[in-house]
Amino acid sequence: MTNMSTARVARRIAAGAAYGGGGIGLAGAATVGLLLAEARLARRRVGNGTAPHVPSADGLYGAAYTVAGEPALRLTMLGDSTAVGQGVHRAGQTPGALLASGLAALAERPVALSTVAAPGARSDDLDRQVTLALADPSRVPDICVIMVGANDVTHRMPPTRSVRHLSSAVRRLRTAGAEVVVGTCPDLGTLEPVGQPLRWLARRASRQLAAAQTIGTVEQGGRTVSLGDLLGPEFAANPRELFGPDSYHPSVEGYATAAMAVLPTLCAALGLWPAEEERPDAARREGFLPVARAAAEAAAEAGTEVAAAMPSGPRGPWALLKRRKRRRVPEAEPVVPLQ
Repeated sequence: MTNMSTARVARRIAAGAAYGGGGIGLAGAATVGLLLAEARLARRRVGNGTAPHVPSADGLYGAAYTVAGEPALRLTMLGDSTAVGQGVHRAGQTPGALLASGLAALAERPVALSTVAAPGARSDDLDRQVTLALADPSRVPDICVIMVGANDVTHRMPPTRSVRHLSSAVRRLRTAGAEVVVGTCPDLGTLEPVGQPLRWLARRASRQLAAAQTIGTVEQGGRTVSLGDLLGPEFAANPRELFGPDSYHPSVEGYATAAMAVLPTLCAALGLWPAEEERPDAARREGFLPVARAAAEAAAEAGTEVAAAMPSGPRGPWALLKRRKRRRVPEAEPVVPLQ
């Protein structure tokens, strides 16, 4: 599927989400029976994606940067098992811990991490999660990371409904004063146990949803980072290294790769980069594009950031597409429990 056709479908999904349209199918009705049969087989081979224990990474990172009278930055993780870090064995290996440690080092401020994400969650759980994240008005997060979408695809949630829930979550968080970064739906066509034609259908559905998530997020004042190809070429080439033991959730190395892609956007959202780094670099094919086109290009390339840039024009809202250099994420230090 070309970027232009992905952009068209994403616009339709986002419009349906915004204006209450019905479900837009991501696969033709003629393929549904085969898709379901393949999905059942793949699910048996992959497993149900659950684990008896998910390490808690909540706490204070970068305590050495504490300055009297200066509060810690507050980072909250929302979404599904990818946001939690399911599949790793130590708290410091989770994406939340990696991002908190990296953010603390780059901001030279302590970072208080809290996690409201839940394994198996779909986008319709975000309302509950946002309520938890905003439960204490005196401790509104400075920045939130949402990683969601894979379970929406595997459970065939209508993409309009999926994007509607995500857009609402971003709007609530932004209204409360939090910056929001969304890691869009990963490319499920790279899952090792998934065969054809489900692999092709899963890739198409994942990219369409990721592009529509970008449109919905940017329109509400958030930023997105494409995770698609992080579960793409690198994962396909090194499945034993970058996937966890269940061949579904990322391994320690896989989560570190994803964190390296998301960290620069967290820093940009918090204004931690010099102004010159925020200007688009033509040599890196960065620039201002209609949001649907930017969303489609981002869905096809891992680590690509999309953020709102200009008011709407004749071709709709515009966005800035950035291909940021990935920052190495420092190994998470022992966490200080939050009081």
